[in-house]
Parts: sequence; C-alpha cells; structure tokens
Amino acid sequence: MNLEQYKVFLEKKGLADTTIKSYIYTIEVYTESNVITQKNLLEYKSYLIEHFKPQTVNLRINGLNRYLEYINRKDLCLKTIKIQQKSFLEDVISLADYLYLKNQLKNEGNKKWYFIVWYLGATGARVSELVKLKVEHVKIGYFDVYSKGGKTRRLFIPKRLRDETLNWTDDQQKDSGYLFLNKEGKTISSRGIALHLKYCAKKYGVDPKVVYPHSFRHLFAKNFLLYHNDIALLADLMGHDSIETTRIYLRKTSTEQQQIVDRIVTW
Repeated sequence: MNLEQYKVFLEKKGLADTTIKSYIYTIEVYTESNVITQKNLLEYKSYLIEHFKPQTVNLRINGLNRYLEYINRKDLCLKTIKIQQKSFLEDVISLADYLYLKNQLKNEGNKKWYFIVWYLGATGARVSELVKLKVEHVKIGYFDVYSKGGKTRRLFIPKRLRDETLNWTDDQQKDSGYLFLNKEGKTISSRGIALHLKYCAKKYGVDPKVVYPHSFRHLFAKNFLLYHNDIALLADLMGHDSIETTRIYLRKTSTEQQQIVDRIVTW
C-alpha cells in the first residue's frame, strides 16, 4: 500500500489538508489489524458506532470509502449513519462573552490575540483559513478561499477591523506576509490557536467550553442573521453548499431557549 500515491489522489480531489490527514490516518489505523473484506468493513463500522460520536463515525467511513474508490472497490463502500440534528445550538460563545474577551485582550495590550479573536468573530473564517491570512489580504479587504472541488468563497474583512489591523501592522513595520505568527516567527497553527484560546478563557473567567475557534464562526452567523436576515447571503459567506446547512443558525442556543421559556411561561 503506497500512502504517498493515495495522498496525491486525495489532493487531486481538491480535499483540504486536514481532511487528507484524517483520511490517511483512518486507513493506517484500519489496515494495522484488518484486511479489506466486506465482513471486516462492516465489523469495523460496528466498532466505530459503539465507541465514537456519529460525526467521527462518518468521518472514518468517508475516509474508508475514499480509499475503496482509490483501489477500485466502490462495491464495498459503507453507508454513513444518520445524524439526528438537534433543535438547538450548543456551546456557542455569547456576544457578551466575545466582547468581554476581546476587550480584556486589548486592555492588556495583547494585540495579536485581540485580533485573532476579532477576526474569528467578525469574518466567519474557519481557523484553517485564518492562519493563511496575510497583510496583503487586509489591504484589499478580502481573502479568496479555495475549497474542495475548486470552489471559491470570498472572506470579507469589515472596514473597522481592516483599519485597526493596518494601524497595528504599521506599528510593527510589517508590510506583507502572514498576519499571525507564533513565537518562533512561523505561521501559527490551528492547534496553537485552539489551545491558547482555552488558556485565555480560563485566564479571564469565560467558560472554556464555549471558547474554541468554530464557536466564533457560529457567533458570526447568528449575529449576521440577527442584523441582516438574508440566509442565502450568509450561506455564501459561510461557504455552505446548501442553505439547509445554514438553517441551523436560525435556531436558538439551549440557554436562549431556557431564557425564553422562563420569561413567557408563567401559567
């Protein structure tokens, strides 16, 4: 089995780097103790269902199916499992906590993390996209993101954020290159951002459960619909293939649902 050739196959499919790593990991784990037969694949699927969350199960199944496609055994492909969609959003940072976290970072002069939080909350960027943001993108006000299947979505940078960022980069005498670097002066990693956000949450007394990169993307979507109720535009901004995916942001968080029930149910 040549995983390097398989990696090239996945790259030609236009898959994201994180997806490719996940798919290769899936095959490495599976082939450690299994050969590819229908019986073994079905048993492995049962094992996944018993031990992992539905999203992880489907990620592993998709990884296996891609490999089966690669070796011309699509007849063995597995069906993904149906995920019951919840009627509410969970663990989404509130606007108040987002603004508080942002202000605390600014007040302490921690400009890099102040801007990281602001960009996550004000652009709807995925963290894997944010780490590729450059000063050149800030200057023109947008960042064209190329996703799987050769699709392009434009990630817009709001004017106030753009102006403050350029003041910051001017102070640093930074005219080009990646916007966010680590302590070694290299491009910061997605994992590095996720871990430091948890640290900031604990430091400033915000629930760490709601402080993670994708939570800010949820915040962006919910607030966008609150101020501009155009779900088709939001779907484009978020890079969703279907408006059905975007409809989840019309829902309330479980905390918001509880507050509404507490307020109106007095009988």
